[in-house]
Order: sequence, then structure tokens, then C-alpha cells
Amino acid sequence: MTKKIEAPLTNADVEALKAGDNVLVSGKIYMARDAAHKKFKEKLPFDIKGQILFYASPTPAKPGAIIGSIGPTTSGRMDAFTPNLLDQGLKVMIGKGQRSPEVVAAMKKNKAVYLVVPGGVAALLSKYIKKAAVIAYPELGPEAAQELEVVDFPTIVAIDSNGGDIFEIGKKEYSRL
Repeated sequence: MTKKIEAPLTNADVEALKAGDNVLVSGKIYMARDAAHKKFKEKLPFDIKGQILFYASPTPAKPGAIIGSIGPTTSGRMDAFTPNLLDQGLKVMIGKGQRSPEVVAAMKKNKAVYLVVPGGVAALLSKYIKKAAVIAYPELGPEAAQELEVVDFPTIVAIDSNGGDIFEIGKKEYSRL
């Protein structure tokens, strides 16, 4: 089943998403990688309550393009910072790869979800971005925090707010073969 979301999200919005659901994300989302996350300790450059955070950094935009290729980065790099952001109201993270047990526990506690996009689709994903602007840490270059405007950005719920986890579900399914 395909669902659509747009920030700001409530607990009810997030609880309606289940592991394995296809989700199209529209509206404003934020983008930051590990270098920006280290600076988030000082002060967040945006109101995080109910928001969506995409773990990525773009390549340079070609002439006339809004943004360059923009694939997800490995989310585990942000795991040390994530429980604090979830406690502050972050509702959705987008990246690739598995998350630590501490992050999953914080997601369950704070009613949040983790969405994934597969690696290797960076050029395709840029087509769903309609606007991009650096909002903090321009000195970080492509790792600066950015605000993006997206339309029907395709994702999959990897871990839902109850701890349902497609990585664990997949292991169980394949172990039966």
C-alpha cells in the first residue's frame, strides 16, 4: 500500500505507517549528514518538531538544475545523535541501512519512523526535489544543512513506530527458505 505524508507530522500520522509500506513524501524536509549533526549539539537551525530529516548530501547541480544527484548516506553514522533529536520531536528520518537498538528504542518511545531509499538511485531522487536552499553551516559545502521542497519523494518504511523492522522481517523470511 502506498501512503502519502507531509510535515509537520503528528504521532497519529506516524503510527499509521507500518514496516514495508511505500511512502511518498511531499512538502518541506531537511537534509543533513554527520558533519552537520555534530553542529546540531550547539543549536538546531530549524524547528525539529514533527519534521523529516534526510541523511544525504548532493553532488553539484548541473547548469539549470535545482540540485545534483542526491542519494542517501548510511544512517548508522547519525545514530549517536539521533535519540536526542527524537526526544526533541523529530518524527521521520530518511536514509539507508539498519539502525542501532538505541535508535529503535528512541523511535518507539517518541513515536517516529525510519524510511529508506535504496542506494544507487541518487540521480533519480533529484527529480523529486523542486527547491533546495542551504539553511546552516555553508562552510560544510555539500554537507551543509539544507531545506528541500519535495513532491512524491519515494521511500519505504524500514522501521515503524512500534519497532517493526523490514531488515529483521527479511531475515526471518529468508531463513525459512
